[in-house]
Amino acid sequence: QVQLAESGGGLVHAGGSLRISCQASQSINNFAAMGWYRQAPGSQRELVAASGGHIKYADSVKGRFTISRDNDKNMVYLQMHSLKPEDTGVYYCNAFRLLHGQEYNYWGPGTQVTVSS
Repeated sequence: QVQLAESGGGLVHAGGSLRISCQASQSINNFAAMGWYRQAPGSQRELVAASGGHIKYADSVKGRFTISRDNDKNMVYLQMHSLKPEDTGVYYCNAFRLLHGQEYNYWGPGTQVTVSS
């Protein structure tokens, strides 16, 4: 098991920037990928960005968001620029492991990001 703890969410005006962080309780090198997902009210959870063998972004955030990781500190970050009201939601840190053909997903409790217009 791994514990994930997000931080850094808050309220920001449209066009602003925010960086959210995720602290893992064990080495993030143990996982095939680390990522960020978000869930808006009334919507399904969706992938925002992931960092594994390669980096992947949702089309809606390309060019505005950057995922990064500090393997020594077991930290994953999401730098968000040019924020839009539609970026509002709860952002969840995810750790993905593939073991003997089984997929395991671990989640943090989430951090709220609210973008006002």
